[in-house]
Amino acid sequence: MEYLPNILFAIALVIGIGFFTKNVKKLSRNIKLGKDVDVSDNKQQRWKNMARIALGQTKMVVRPIAGLMHIIVYVGFIIINIEVLEIILDGLLGTHRLFAPLGTLYNILIGSFEILALLVIVAIVVFWIRRNIIKLQRFIKPEMEGWPKKDGNMILYIELVLMFLFLTMNATDFQLQQLNAEHYVKAGAFPVSQFLVPLFDGMSIPNLIVVERIAWWLHILGILTFLNYLYYSKHLHIILAFPNTYYGKLKPMGEINNVEAVTNEVKLMMDPSVDPYAAPAEDAPEPEKFGASDVMDLNWVQLLNAYTCTECGRCTSECPANQTGKKLSPRKIMMDTRDRLEEVGKNMDVNKGEFVPDGKQLLDDYISREELWACTTCNACVQACPVSIDPLSIIMEMRRFLVMEQSAAPTELNNMMSNIENNGAPWPYNQMDRLNWVNE
Repeated sequence: MEYLPNILFAIALVIGIGFFTKNVKKLSRNIKLGKDVDVSDNKQQRWKNMARIALGQTKMVVRPIAGLMHIIVYVGFIIINIEVLEIILDGLLGTHRLFAPLGTLYNILIGSFEILALLVIVAIVVFWIRRNIIKLQRFIKPEMEGWPKKDGNMILYIELVLMFLFLTMNATDFQLQQLNAEHYVKAGAFPVSQFLVPLFDGMSIPNLIVVERIAWWLHILGILTFLNYLYYSKHLHIILAFPNTYYGKLKPMGEINNVEAVTNEVKLMMDPSVDPYAAPAEDAPEPEKFGASDVMDLNWVQLLNAYTCTECGRCTSECPANQTGKKLSPRKIMMDTRDRLEEVGKNMDVNKGEFVPDGKQLLDDYISREELWACTTCNACVQACPVSIDPLSIIMEMRRFLVMEQSAAPTELNNMMSNIENNGAPWPYNQMDRLNWVNE
């Protein structure tokens, strides 16, 4: 019976990490459904971007209040993981405060954890008020109804509970230290949890141990549960923000990639040595699909973008089309892409790793044509995103499909392209008449 808690903890740890690993593999498989794209260039700049944007949070502080609160939660999440490491080792080895021999350094660490925990609680309360009382405009858009809103609040509740469990665990531990309870060595500084100690005055040592152990178990089990909740939550960006910023676009935002097949065709047309009447080679591959109508037509970086989306709404709040009442929301584009990708993944799970056509696609079933054509391609959404997501690239690929595969461009665009073809300019005037205005 002496080793039963250690065995139970080891089982819980294996189950938690095992389930997380399973979800990571599923996530990787879904992202790899996208087309291959070469992002191996300029590694030095990519590392700098990751350090500056993901680690340094430079784009978060553009909005100071939200940025500061996010940095507090972010730093708290990173640093308190040191405390989680001690808990895991204690659980496996049957020890208590394994790092206590570090002495003064240990006291500084525990004291820092507690101050960060308090700051995280304050930040969570501010975030909750912004979402549910002030109701900032970007949090009450149509795409945020239902699960996205519940998910955002659920994350705040989980983090709040974890912080209170941490402080409760420390407060009862501190009380047990003062009572010279067996195995509770005097270690650590408790600048915050010491104020919770009066709540446990008068409790016997056995009862205090029960409270401390319950808080300890619930804290670590809550962390393992939260770890596995990430896959189903917008909080997946905790993990994916780093690779997403590394693989982010390095070219100028206004530069749109060319379709390689079209580029090669133009080069052939411009080559005087090529016979324009020659029949295609018998072994010539079938031309690839132009643009994208479903998630498998996008590249894997775009699918990574979809999973990384934090649903913060900065892109949508900066979008001029959305501001003028158009249906387009760049955040919804990313959420729809992720939802469709998840649907495709579940289809493959049911069909032993093979995708069976389900009569659906990203275009029309998730993202409407009205949304796509409302985009002004201004790149405001790309500039605003704190983790280097590029909604515009998905919009452009879907537009390409509509124009080049279905000839389904809006009338105004078709007229413009006809004018360019016939007159060499977007306007419906003959080239010979362009300067007639000079004589008017």
